[in-house]
Amino acid sequence: MIPQSTIDRIVDAANIVDVVSDYVTLRRAGASYKGLCPFHDDKTPSFSVSPARGVCKCFSCGKGGNSVHFIMEMEQMSYVEALKHLAKKYGIPVEEEEMTDEQRQRMNERESMFAVNEWAAKYFSQTMMNNQDGRAIGLAYFRSRGFRDDIIAKFRLGFCLDSPNAMSNEAKAKGYNEKYLIDTGLSVKRDNGTIYDRFRGRAMFPWIAVNGKVVAFGGRVLDARTKGVNQKYVNSPDSLIYHKANELYGIFQAKKQISKEDMVYMVEGYTDVLAMHQCGIENVVANSGTALNEAQIHLLHRFTNNITLLYDGDEAGIHAATRSTDMLLAEGMNVKILLLPDGDDPDSFSRKHNAQEFKDYVSAHQTDFILFKTNLLLKDAERDPIRRAKLTEEIVMSIAVIPDEIIRTTYVHECAEILNMDEAVLMRSTNKNRATIIENMKKEAQRERERQDRLLNNGQSVSSSADASPASTEDTPSSHSNPLSATPPPPIPDDIPPFGAFPDETEVSTPIITTRQNQTEQRFHGIERLIMTLVTRYGEQTIDGEDENGTPTQTTLAEFVQGDLAFDGITLRSPLYTQMLELTCAHVHDEGFIAKKFLLNNQEEAISREAAELISERYQLSKGNQMDQTEEELKTTYLTRLLLDYKNAIVEEELKQCNASLTLPEVKADIKKTLDTMRRIKELGEIQRQLAKMLGDRVVVK
Repeated sequence: MIPQSTIDRIVDAANIVDVVSDYVTLRRAGASYKGLCPFHDDKTPSFSVSPARGVCKCFSCGKGGNSVHFIMEMEQMSYVEALKHLAKKYGIPVEEEEMTDEQRQRMNERESMFAVNEWAAKYFSQTMMNNQDGRAIGLAYFRSRGFRDDIIAKFRLGFCLDSPNAMSNEAKAKGYNEKYLIDTGLSVKRDNGTIYDRFRGRAMFPWIAVNGKVVAFGGRVLDARTKGVNQKYVNSPDSLIYHKANELYGIFQAKKQISKEDMVYMVEGYTDVLAMHQCGIENVVANSGTALNEAQIHLLHRFTNNITLLYDGDEAGIHAATRSTDMLLAEGMNVKILLLPDGDDPDSFSRKHNAQEFKDYVSAHQTDFILFKTNLLLKDAERDPIRRAKLTEEIVMSIAVIPDEIIRTTYVHECAEILNMDEAVLMRSTNKNRATIIENMKKEAQRERERQDRLLNNGQSVSSSADASPASTEDTPSSHSNPLSATPPPPIPDDIPPFGAFPDETEVSTPIITTRQNQTEQRFHGIERLIMTLVTRYGEQTIDGEDENGTPTQTTLAEFVQGDLAFDGITLRSPLYTQMLELTCAHVHDEGFIAKKFLLNNQEEAISREAAELISERYQLSKGNQMDQTEEELKTTYLTRLLLDYKNAIVEEELKQCNASLTLPEVKADIKKTLDTMRRIKELGEIQRQLAKMLGDRVVVK
């Protein structure tokens, strides 16, 4: 376990803006920053980062938290792994006991695979630079292609010796488990149980993910063996840490420049990326022969909306330029095409020009995709009217997938002029196609909701309120020194989701209730969530009050909540909130205690995550008609009202149960039970009137 003091150091050092910026392009928005959410298909910036609070949150999909939670989501790491990741980033030593063999065996599988790949990348690089065969074959190949040593080092290029199992044997000698050599694809297991090196005799291109971790390798066969070989390159197979369809070669080296220039070049191969970097163009990535998919586009969309597809000018290049472009347009990307002169690919062209010449050529020759496609298809159609009509429909369909209405309208106007057609006709066809697309999206969303409903309903057991036991003489005394001290209701089920964004104090309203949620439980959870928001944000702050004798007193906000609930014999329904409140009160008088920091940095992931949610919600104290109150007085007033609301909700729930029990045959048949229940209803009614008087004529949380 990592000591709490070390956790505090890590979280304090991990600037949330700095951490998120490694993955998302952020732009200042007042005191916060905004960007496209990396956790869902976000076309408009809904991801907010607050440096003052140290948290981030997407107000569309709801994901976020502090720096640790963000890394956990991005890298699919455990809480401890994310802490170690940030500790390494900020140079903070993590004191841990040396792992035993048993602990090493239980090491997270993903981390083990990353460790093997990291070692292999260093091994291939060192082999190429220090081994005689490595220098004579591997390094000679890269230098024959004109790559400088700084580019070789930047992309961590290397060489695997042409030996059946030299790499595998070295890895096992260093203590790496054979299982992970096979799982990562570095080694292949024969039928007889022996293993051999997948990449033997090949120049090595490590695939480095956006976070800087080596996830896979590409290996190129060298010398005369390339002649007549159908597959010059061999790539790592898909694994737990690598899916080729989700990765882009060069994204780690390019991401900062992509953000800076707000544009990315897309090329096809490894050497195209290397050559452009050497030329001085760094905002370039490669899809390495695979058609672009949504995951790759989403990855690029974190950094820019603008992409230029850069291919050679032959038929194969034209075909590559038109693949997957509708998907790019549908994702809101601005797509341009640049076909290089015949006989040139990005690799050869970049060698002939410096960075400025390359950029000037791009500026002069790149074409907007829709116009490129229009001219290309018109050329193919020639004078055939049927063919022309079909190609026109293809163009219109490409325009229809664009989400921005203004851009769609602009393209329709441009195409109408090029095609010499009535703009209104093209617009009607575009709108018709757009309507079909939207309808299909709605159907798909509905199918997804139904699927989620089925999963949820199959995985949860919902108890009916009709199963509640009626009040009886034994568990409902006829007289109470404190009427609210009856047995607390059962805790809220763990699968009840949170409300979402909190309203202002003057705008509290009833949330939407779905068929999956019990209205009563949601009401309790909503009030508890608001109470715990105040405890998390202001728990250590003092509240002025009076004791029963009228003597002025001071207590912390957290202790005020705990004491007020305890006086009436009430506990919070949520076990998590109960734990958070008890922990806060237990440590509130510790030197330098701050509730927000204490809960946010807590070693229990559930507490830390919930604290981040409560801190990051769009919630504020609104003075409304109480402009004469100070912020401290307003917090006290609001908290008091919330606690009264909570008690009122308890009374209302028991009243409903009592009234329902009067209709039960076993109660009707027992005059004593009937009288006791009616007596309890009367008591609860009086309590409710007292609470209503204290609450006043206002909107309450429901």
